[in-house]
Amino acid sequence: WGNPLYRWEAMAATGYAWWTLRFRLLLELVDVVRLDHFRGFEAYWEIPAHEATAVNGRWRKGPGEDFFERIGAALGDLPIIAEDLGLITPEVEVLRDRFGFPGMKILQFAFGDTPQNGYLPHNFRPECVVYTGTHDNDTIGGWFRSAPRALQREVCGYLGSEGGEIHWDFIRLGLSSVARLAIFPIQDILGLGSEARMNTPGKEKGNWTWRLTEAELSTAPFSRLQILTHRYGR
Repeated sequence: WGNPLYRWEAMAATGYAWWTLRFRLLLELVDVVRLDHFRGFEAYWEIPAHEATAVNGRWRKGPGEDFFERIGAALGDLPIIAEDLGLITPEVEVLRDRFGFPGMKILQFAFGDTPQNGYLPHNFRPECVVYTGTHDNDTIGGWFRSAPRALQREVCGYLGSEGGEIHWDFIRLGLSSVARLAIFPIQDILGLGSEARMNTPGKEKGNWTWRLTEAELSTAPFSRLQILTHRYGR
């Protein structure tokens, strides 16, 4: 990604003062923090600055428990969602669970695998946050319509649906799960397609251009979302 690395030893010597201030200010603006690349706090991939690719790197240990213990001592319980997608090792899971941070469950990742897939809601544990998709995914409508027919049939079979309102099927699936929180992009609430995709990883241009219009916001089916939210006790 071209980012310089944190000097963790120097930061630890200050008691992670910069990070503490960063969290304190952020929590004045939001109720919950999604901590991106959570696995990097356990271990991260270090690449020499002169390398043209990420191939010739090495794993380095992150600050781990010490980081969250010190931040927690300064700020109290930390309302963090651990972005635990990608290459997740048992050590990362231990760190996440040690502090009770919920991980992320992306419903688009649930299909095309075995019934034991951890993103299928029947395999959830309560300490997680369910998403229909994130900013890096296509919308549910776009994803479903571009999926192979076999995958579409699998999805509809699991949902007990014909797929006519696939975005609502997925919203209902998330709300009815045991996940602590359920988060849905506004594009999925509106039932939009790939034209409303936020970001495509690896694509250099054309990302982050979609905008929610005032008309879309004023006509969004929030009453339907409210009914489902109440029905599932959220």
